[in-house]
Amino acid sequence: MVSGSGRAGRAFLLTNIGELTTNVAAPGDACGTLRDAAVIVRDGRVEWVGSADAAPTDVPVVNAEGRAVIPGFVDSHTHLVFGSDRAAEFAARMAGESYAAGGIRTTVAATRAASDDELRARLAALVGECRAQGTTTLEIKTGYGLDVETETRLARLASEVTAEVTFLGAHVVPAEFAGRGDDYVELVVGDMLDAVAPHARWIDVFCEEGAFTPTQSRRVLEAGRAAGLGIRVHGNQLGFGGGAALAVELGAAAVDHCTYLSDDDVAALAGSDTVATLLPGVEFSTRQPYPDARRLIDAGVTVALASDCNPGSSFTSSMPLMIALAVREMGMTVAEAVWAATAGGARALRLADVGVIRPGARADLVLLEAPTRVHLAYRPGVPLVRTVWKDGAEV
Repeated sequence: MVSGSGRAGRAFLLTNIGELTTNVAAPGDACGTLRDAAVIVRDGRVEWVGSADAAPTDVPVVNAEGRAVIPGFVDSHTHLVFGSDRAAEFAARMAGESYAAGGIRTTVAATRAASDDELRARLAALVGECRAQGTTTLEIKTGYGLDVETETRLARLASEVTAEVTFLGAHVVPAEFAGRGDDYVELVVGDMLDAVAPHARWIDVFCEEGAFTPTQSRRVLEAGRAAGLGIRVHGNQLGFGGGAALAVELGAAAVDHCTYLSDDDVAALAGSDTVATLLPGVEFSTRQPYPDARRLIDAGVTVALASDCNPGSSFTSSMPLMIALAVREMGMTVAEAVWAATAGGARALRLADVGVIRPGARADLVLLEAPTRVHLAYRPGVPLVRTVWKDGAEV
């Protein structure tokens, strides 16, 4: 058993770490791997990192007993505030029906009908799932309200559990605006944006056939930027489209999905600071082709992994599963996948103090029931997260 506890006080020494993934890049090792390592945590931050033999001993000790430690996962794309689920839709897909973005409207109806208390309870349960599986930083999108009142409620509820709230009023065109997409965009960039922006940090749009055109998407993103929000894009999920190019042009922090990318899209991403966030849980759940992470990484694109936890196309909160899928199906090494699920997610949120274990960073740490990070892909489906610290406190 691990001796000691991060609950013992405001400072502790986590020592006898068999393999420590710092994500402080070293030559030939983007994960900045240290062995026989130790970390001192004080007041919610990492104070010291180094060899276990050289560690000070004037604070309470937590003995990792040779286990691996990684940064807390940074899940930069989730939709955790919603009413009801879509299990029947999933079963139908598994029976051969194709995936379409229109299923979102089913969740919209259930979400509009749900009370704040019902939504808050479901959100708390999902956040608990995320924490138990090692996720310490979460982005949460709106997008299941699609009217001013409900979108504002979703943003407010999300802001109770994370600072990384994204306004996704432009998820799909709601039923009451069928055939009037431009009119709905005007609502999104007008009254809806005014109401939601005080609760959000980001704005997003689903730039995809069946959702919003590149022209409509530009209108949404530019209005959000004018309101002081950072830019994110859902793009290139269901086919080749303009989402990735628009994201790069507007300086978006991330474009998410990236299943279908042209050579020009890849080159543009490689020459930008826009992160390509890959969401393999979606391909697992919809039986679409997986994105080619190897192609992106070899071209020099910064890649993140995220869960896209949502009731329709990826109802999983497991970042370890994303790592296993990325390694098995997308051409990533384990080191690349772990980096993408931690430091890559931080880049996608433009956060410098998470996804990394170095002095000054938030003390968001995950102790694995395994000697190396390789086991996250080597032992898929096994609950390997033993202990999680968020801001230095044991979860």
